[in-house]
Formats: sequence, C-alpha cells, structure tokens
Amino acid sequence: MNNLKHFTEWLSVAIERAGNEQILYFIDHLRAKRLKPKTINCYLQSIRGFYDYLYDEEGLRILNPVKRGYALRESEPLPKYLKDHEIERLFDGITNLRDLAIFKLMLRCGLRVEEVANLALDDVYLRRRFIHVKNGKGSKDRVVFISNDAIIDLVAYFEKRPSGKAKKLFLVEKGTCRGKPISIRGIQKRMEYYAKKARLKTSCHHLRHTMATQLLNADMDLVSIQDLLGHTRIKTTERYTKVSNVKVMRDYFKAIESVMQRPTAPG
Repeated sequence: MNNLKHFTEWLSVAIERAGNEQILYFIDHLRAKRLKPKTINCYLQSIRGFYDYLYDEEGLRILNPVKRGYALRESEPLPKYLKDHEIERLFDGITNLRDLAIFKLMLRCGLRVEEVANLALDDVYLRRRFIHVKNGKGSKDRVVFISNDAIIDLVAYFEKRPSGKAKKLFLVEKGTCRGKPISIRGIQKRMEYYAKKARLKTSCHHLRHTMATQLLNADMDLVSIQDLLGHTRIKTTERYTKVSNVKVMRDYFKAIESVMQRPTAPG
C-alpha cells in the first residue's frame, strides 16, 4: 500500500484520469530518486494491480495506464568465480578420490552438479579424452573435453571404485546407501563440507563459472565456451565478459601498444 500511497500523492490528476503519460513521468520521478529497477517494477506492479481491481471489482470502466512493456529490465547478478589461490585452498582440502574427481570435472569440464550426478560409466571416453553429457539442461546432449589433471583424478577414482552392477559413475561410499549412485544433494553437501573446511563461500556452480572465466582469460573464443557450457543463447555466455577483467586489461594493453606504434600522420 505504501507504493500506491506514494503514487496517488505524487499524481497531479484524478486517479481515473491518469494515463500512460503520467506513468512514464512517474517512472522518471522514481529514477531520479535513484531507485533500482526491481523496486520501480514493484511500484508498477502495485499500480497495475490497483487499476485491475478498479475495473474488475468496482466497475470503473477505465483503461489500465500501466502497460506491460513499461517494466524496467533488471540486471542479472554477475557470475561468481574462484580466484587461483581460492581454487588451490579448496582442492588442498579434498583428499577423497571420488570427491576430487567430481569437483575436478566441474572445474575443468564446466559440468553442472546434476550432470555429474547423472554421468554413467559409458559416458566417459578416457582414451579419446571426452565426456558425452546426455540430457543436460534443456534435455540437450553435448560433448566436453577432459584435461590432463582431470584424467589423472578420474583414473585414480576408477581404480578405487567398487565393482558392481551400478551403471552410474559416482557412487555412495558409506552407510546404508553404499554402492548406489550419489545424489545431487549428496554432491552439494560434500561441497558445503569442503567450502567450510577451506573457509570459502562457494558452491558447485561456482566451479563451472570459474572454468568459463579462466577460458575467457586464456583468449578462448566465446562461441566455443558457449558450446562447452551448453548455453542456448550467446547472451548467457557473454555475462562472463563482465567479470573477466584480466582479459580486458590484456586486450587494452595489446591494443594501446598497437595504437602508440602507429606512425603519426603529418599535420
């Protein structure tokens, strides 16, 4: 109700005479107060709901002045990633071979937690150094490649992995569920344990973000990163360019050196 009160007190005409123009001016008024898009959209939602109520419940036959296209675009939070020293701290504390293989695949292959949990033995092609990710997000399949250090950790886990009929790659190692596939929540709980141990605020998904940021800093093509991550839209992958300051810095100095080396044109 505070949103409506603010609007009605600001409004210079009767409520039933307010039109699109008044709403656009009100948006400008809220922007001048440095309110965030999310807050402004809450105002618009309240006002729109109020006019819907007047029309549907009170029988006031007036057009709703708040068009759906008036909502402001809200900025998405930037992807969080781990810095090199944080990666080292996290992995220094992971001694379990299964867990090491799980989180190394997330870091090096950019796998989502559900994709790791769903991996089957026959999805992994060690000699050809790739993994076939089946039914990823959006029910899409894709191929990701395995780094040398991830192969080492996978081989070490394979040698310890209990033999049995389970087709899934990663299995529960203790308790009544021993030998059954580890669940998504089970993997997340292991990450929570290691993050607390390393005194880091991180999650499984941050490892995926870290890989994308590292590849971008290493000058990998954005479309190739999109393919590895399984993003449908390139705009999703482009979010990483906003946090990749190392690449921006390197690109700047490379470009500015080129500019400075150009011969000065005669005046």
